Amino acid sequence: MPDHVHFFARPQHEAKPVAAFMRDWKKWTARQIIAATGTVSPLWQPEFFDHVLRAPRSYSEKWDYVRANPVRAGLAATPEAWPHAGEGADLMW
Repeated sequence: MPDHVHFFARPQHEAKPVAAFMRDWKKWTARQIIAATGTVSPLWQPEFFDHVLRAPRSYSEKWDYVRANPVRAGLAATPEAWPHAGEGADLMW
């Protein structure tokens, strides 16, 4: 999506708190994007929204919602037609 990002994450043993992870992720990605595109800072909004997935059905519903985002925004005819979709790793419930 051109104006926001969705991703699914699962903590590992001794993982950072979500707020610290998001702060660091935003810093790292902002540096990379600004260097590559010349975009000006700030790139990201200071806040973020997190949602805890508590059941397999919740995971499926959120994944379907994220995949359909470009269709709702009029950027692709189908989720499969959106060229920027992908998975870094399959999260198993």
